[in-house]
Parts: sequence; C-alpha cells; structure tokens
Amino acid sequence: MQLKRGRLIDHLQLVVADLPASRRFYTAVFDALGIPVEGSAEEHFWADELFISSPASPESVGKRTGRVHLAFQATDPAMVDAFHAAGLAAGGTDNGPPGKRPNYHPNYYAAFVLDPDGNNIEAVHHGPARRSAAAVQIDIDLDGAHY
Repeated sequence: MQLKRGRLIDHLQLVVADLPASRRFYTAVFDALGIPVEGSAEEHFWADELFISSPASPESVGKRTGRVHLAFQATDPAMVDAFHAAGLAAGGTDNGPPGKRPNYHPNYYAAFVLDPDGNNIEAVHHGPARRSAAAVQIDIDLDGAHY
C-alpha cells in the first residue's frame, strides 16, 4: 500500500469562536506531535499547513468555519497516545480513544478528540512505512525572477 501526502493541500484555515481556547488546545496537541507553532498574532496563529483565526481576523470574512475533520500524522502509536492525552488535558473531548482501526487498514492506529469548536481532530500512525521525504520545501521568488 502506498499513500501520498503533502501534494493536495497548500493550507487550511479554521475560523474558531474562542481563539485563546483553540490556541491552548492546538499548542498542546502540536507539542505532542512535534509540530511547532510557526507564527502567532492577536487574531490568528499557524502551524505547518493549518491557519487558525478568530472571526474578527481580516482573513475570516467574519464567519466561523463549519465542523471539519482533520487528521494529523504521527510517527508512532506513542505519539498518537500523547496527542489524545494532550488534547483532553487542553480542553478537548474524547471522540475515540487510541487504538487500531482495522476497518481503515490493518495497521491504522488513531485517536480522535473534539476541539473547543467541535471539530473532529485525529492523530494517525499507519504502521511500519518509509517516507519519501520528511517535508516539501517551497522557495518563493519575491523578486519575479525564475529559479
């Protein structure tokens, strides 16, 4: 089985009702997953491809996003367990404890936590696998010259 990740989504935005509660929740689960929060301002913050803002931010057009399901990659089952514990400790609600989900595939190990807005947030480990790359680097040409 081969999964391709990191080719479809450039970034996602969640517009949340309570940005401080979401900042606490996502900072905790990102810490458990080894994902740094890369930037922060009064009305938003972001990590990797996920941008989270308040309805007051200029990026949100004043409206919250609807309920979504986001699945974050974990490097092993222990990281899934840590994600679940961190999410619950930071105000999340259990939506499926850590464990194998053989209905997805035999090695699928995941946990689900509802964030403060009711979004279904998952961490998943697919079992033994080889990654073709840890990340994709995009070099942006701000001067108009071509690479």
